[in-house]
Amino acid sequence: MNAVEITDKELVESYRSGNHTSFEQLIGRHQSRIFSYIMMLVKDKQLADDIFQDTFIKIIKTIKNNSYKEEGKFIQWAMRIAHNLVIDHFRKSKRISYADVQNDMYDFMENIGLSDPTVEQQMITEQIHEDLRKMIAFLPDEQREVLYLRLYAEMSFKDIAELTNVSINTALGRMRYALINMRKMITEKNLVLT
Repeated sequence: MNAVEITDKELVESYRSGNHTSFEQLIGRHQSRIFSYIMMLVKDKQLADDIFQDTFIKIIKTIKNNSYKEEGKFIQWAMRIAHNLVIDHFRKSKRISYADVQNDMYDFMENIGLSDPTVEQQMITEQIHEDLRKMIAFLPDEQREVLYLRLYAEMSFKDIAELTNVSINTALGRMRYALINMRKMITEKNLVLT
């Protein structure tokens, strides 16, 4: 069985049995999503690194203590831990902050993997991503977060609602308004996203 065929649940069980390579595979599989999400919220690389490490330390402790219960997807559980650690950090520092989505180095749009085979298509795709990044940066924080969680983290609206402590209708509404606002920006700027 190759690494792609092994489920997260199987990797967790293998790690629990003492196979540290399994945990490395879990990290490799999900680190980009989790780090990008943390970076989006804290907009500071060093802080994001610290929270990312704390996230995986908490994951390790939970698995080692046999407290991890397979109730869904591992990535959603890991994202919830990261989200809670970000909230804890801001509570301690008495401030709330969200990422500057224009941070090119860690921007989630660059991690989607929508590359086209030709150089021309790749340039067009990069321009579309740049235009989207600029538009997303102007969205209110709550709309930007729901958009990211839905499109990049591929979370369900139910999971987004739980993660952000709002109702499903509120999560759906934020996504709807994010899309409406982005359409307005496209119309106002006469952008063509093809």
